[in-house]
Order: sequence, then C-alpha cells, then structure tokens
Amino acid sequence: MCGIVGAVAQRDVSPILLEGLKRLEYRGYDSAGVAVIDENRSLQRTRVQGKVGQLADMLDTNPLDGHIGIAHTRWATHGKPDVKNAHPHICKDTIALVHNGIIENHESLRKQQQQSGFEIHSETDTEVIVNAIYACLDGKDFLQAVFNATEQLEGAYAIGVINVNEPERLIAARKGSPLVIGVGIGEYFIASDVFALLPVTQQFIFLEEGDIADITRDKLIIYDADRRVVDRKINISELSADVADKSGYRHYMLKEIFSQPEAIAASIEGRIHDDKVALDAFGENAEKVFSQVKSVKIVACGTSYHAGLIASYWLEEIADIPCNVEIASEFRYRKSVIQEGTLFVSISQSGETADTLAALYLAKQSGFLSTLAICNVAESSLTRDSDLVFLTNAGPEIGVASTKAFTTQLVGLFLLVVALAKSQDLSEQAESDYVKQLMSLPGRANHILQYKEAIETMASDFSDKHHALFLGRGSLLPVAMEGALKLKEISYIHAEAYAAGELKHGPLALVDADMPVIAVAPNDHLLEKLKSNLQEVRARGGKLYVFADKHSQMDSSEGVQTLQISNEYDYMAPILYTIPLQLLAYYVAVIKGADIDQPRNLAKSVTVE
Repeated sequence: MCGIVGAVAQRDVSPILLEGLKRLEYRGYDSAGVAVIDENRSLQRTRVQGKVGQLADMLDTNPLDGHIGIAHTRWATHGKPDVKNAHPHICKDTIALVHNGIIENHESLRKQQQQSGFEIHSETDTEVIVNAIYACLDGKDFLQAVFNATEQLEGAYAIGVINVNEPERLIAARKGSPLVIGVGIGEYFIASDVFALLPVTQQFIFLEEGDIADITRDKLIIYDADRRVVDRKINISELSADVADKSGYRHYMLKEIFSQPEAIAASIEGRIHDDKVALDAFGENAEKVFSQVKSVKIVACGTSYHAGLIASYWLEEIADIPCNVEIASEFRYRKSVIQEGTLFVSISQSGETADTLAALYLAKQSGFLSTLAICNVAESSLTRDSDLVFLTNAGPEIGVASTKAFTTQLVGLFLLVVALAKSQDLSEQAESDYVKQLMSLPGRANHILQYKEAIETMASDFSDKHHALFLGRGSLLPVAMEGALKLKEISYIHAEAYAAGELKHGPLALVDADMPVIAVAPNDHLLEKLKSNLQEVRARGGKLYVFADKHSQMDSSEGVQTLQISNEYDYMAPILYTIPLQLLAYYVAVIKGADIDQPRNLAKSVTVE
C-alpha cells in the first residue's frame, strides 16, 4: 500500500518524481522520500516522516538534481512511520531501492545479511532487498544481480532500483504488486499507477507477474518470469492529467460524492439496449456462461464486500439463484465446498487488492464455472486474470473512503443480476421494469444530493460523540454497514451496524442519550418491523436519526430527526440510501477536523495482506 515512482530522462527528474508522489499519496502518507544520481555519480537522498508536502518543502530548500531517480510515499507495515524507515533505502552508497509489498521471509534474510557483515539501518522488510541486490553484484551485471536477488524473496513486491555505477539504468520488477512503465520520447518512467505519470505521458506498459524491466533513456527490455525477453503491449490512457483536480470542492471525497450521478450514468452507458441488458457488457462469452450458472460466490473486501452483500439479496429475490458472499481474506484460507455451476465474482475498486487477487487465483484452480471481475481499473491484475469483466467506469477515485466506486459497483451487480435472471426465464416486461429503475438512478441520486445542507446540520449533533449505531433491515442492512464504515474511517467515531431485529440480542445495552442511532427506513415490507425496533431505542432514551421515504409516515419528533429523502421504494433503494450516509460521515469528519481524504492508518489501494 505504498506508492513508487521512478524516471530516467535527459532532463532533471526531481520535479517529475515529486509530482508523481503527490498523485500517489492516496496509497500511503506516513513518510516520503526521493533519491537521484547526480552528475558526479553520487546518490543524493531526501526523506521525511509525514506527507509529500513536507518532502516538497525540504526539496525547495535543498533541491536534488539528477537525470535518473526513484521516489516513494509510504504506508507503514514493517516498522513505525519514521525517517529511518522511509524509502528509498540505500546500501553502501551504491544501490538505492523503493518497494511496494511485503517480503515474508525478511527475518531470515536479515539474519543471513547480518552474519555476512551488513549493517541494518531500519525496521523494514524492504532493506533486505537492497542488501540482497548489493550482495549479488559481486562483479556481476546489475540486471543479473536483480535476477538473483529476487529469487531469494518470498512475498509480494514492486521495486525500482538504481545503481551509481550505472547511472543511466533503472531496473523495475513486480511480483504480486502492480507496476506500470510510462513511455516518453527519449525517457521512461515507472509507477504504481498510471495516475502518477499522466502529466508526462499517456502511453503505458503494464508489467505482468514476474516481469523484470531493464530501462535506459533510449531502450526498454522486459523479461518474463522465466527470464525470456518479451514484448508487452503499449496502452494509450484516456485519462487526463487534471483528473486530480478537486474542481472547487474542499475535499476529493466531497467531489466524488457529488460526481455519483455522472459516474452512475457512465457505468450504465452502453450496457442497455432497447430496455434490455446487453450481456456483452460482461465479455464475449457471458451469454454462454450465464446460461449455465446455478449459484454465485461473491468475494471482496471492505466496501466492496458490502456491495456483494446487497447483490446477494437481489440475486435470490430477482434471479432465484443462491448466492454466498465472503470476505476475501477468509475465503482464501478455508476449505470451500463448490457447487457445480457456480460463478465466482470478485469485486474491487483498484483491481489490485491483495486478498481479492489471491482469492481469484485460488478460485481459478478450484473448479468454479467461470470467474467475473467487477472493477474500476481496466488494466488491473484482477481484470486481466478474470474470464469475464464488468468495468464500472467510475473514473479515478482519490479519496481513501470509497464513495462513487461503491455505488457504481452496485450498478454493475444489478446489471449482472438481471442478466442472470434472463437465463432463469425473466420476462421481457420484468426486465424492462428493472432497466427503467436503473435508468432513473442518476436523476434520483442528484435529487438526494440536494439534502446536503440538512445533513450538514444533522452532523453537528455528532461533534461530541464517540460511538454510533447504524440500523437496517433486508438489503438495507449492508447499507447500514457501509454507513458505519464511512463514519469510522474518516471521523474516527466508533460505529457499528446491526440488523434492527437484533437490537434485543445485545446492542440495546449500549443505547443511551450519548449513543446516536442512525436508521435507513425505506417504505418496504419491513418498515413496520423497523418502526417497532426504533421504538425500542426511544424507550431507552436513545436519539434517532432516520433517513426515510416520504410515504413511510415517519416524522421528526422529540428525540427523532427524520429526513425524507425518497419518493418511492424499489430495487435502487440500497444505492440511494447510501448517499446520505456518505454525506453524514463527511460532514461529521469536517466538524471534527479530521483529515478526510487521507485518514490516519489507512491507504486507498490495499496491495498487501
């Protein structure tokens, strides 16, 4: 969950490296650093504990100048956030390296290196890599040293390495962590994400598992896992360099919340024809695969897991297909019984989530009918390695707390549900009705965003709160879970979600005047049950904040704030009721003065276990 950037060019690369780090800071912001080889063939390095802005300030005072360099922004795994643990790491003033991933055998390697006379300067697993490369040099070619050193590593890595003795050569390697090469004119770049390099190029090569790239200003050679020279396709990105602009919003998260109507529309576009779901939106073989599906297994992490839970309600109610949803980190480490005809669905914003990828690789060996990825990144590992793919087309999401990625995942999942229902003899009229609900979604989402001022006012009640309880029933229970996750992620209020019917089985013991209770109350068949549950809260002195339909006959009263956000209930309710909970979390975090886009201890792309 770190961000790496590297460059070799005829110009000074320091500004490129720094801008790349700014664009990758969503991947980690505990510490940052940059190293270049200057014109005297000397390694120059600057590191800071803290954010990239602090690194930029230091470089303003003491600039670095070089035509080759590497840079890093860190999310701490091994070793606390500290300058000594910040990347780049250097060995013997000769080799400098940046790393994203986790080296699982770092302890044994560290002991071997100490016995061989290496001094250990940090608490990180990364330092053993740079030491291993230096040890493997021993008169050998730089590239061969990297080959030999990486063979010692167990775990995941994306690395960029430079050597003062070959000051025009950058070597990059990946195994289990993403890495992309940017192609310029007489220059090359590396990064964890194309987003870092958009100001300097639109041409990218995505390294595949086990690849090692030998890069100079005018030459690129890529070796595969078997050390054979291979050609990798150059992809042209359609993203613009100004995609990182906040467009006048105070935070990326707020911008992304308000971009949801547009993102949802983009996710639907081209997937509907004549009021019918286009099966080719999932891939060329989707129709054949879907006709054989007898059950669905959904695997994901975090917010994406909540999307999967909602989809499970849709699948069983609309398509009559049994569905099981699991957290990826649990699925991959337990024995599963796989029913014949089971479609494996993985969900990830980035497509690089380590546990989700590992679950996919396990699924491909385990006898599933086929694999389908629902993802926001076209060239991610998840999309490349899945049989079928649905791209959510949400556009880059910079805020660590996911918003538009979640709602567009739900769009893709609803389309999948309807597509599978068609193989279960769904009538044309029913399909048309579902499609019309989906097509109404951008306008209805935009309508809910108009309640921002009322939600901001509601948020002021949370300024002195330390705990919150979210309640929902049916397909709105995962919405409550997502609302609780958002609040805890960015405001640091401890928040939990429960099925409202479970109040009497434990959570009710926590309810008092200092425990706000947030409920989502659409006008569905469970509304009256939910009302009874909410009365249990009021009877214990708890204060209620209720998001409801206008026809739910729930009004504000003493101890109850009700915001009527929707005119009618249909299958779009989970998506629509998510939006006010996102806004509530955002405005509570603003009031508390939290770092909303970069909450403590978290990072956007979870590329480690």
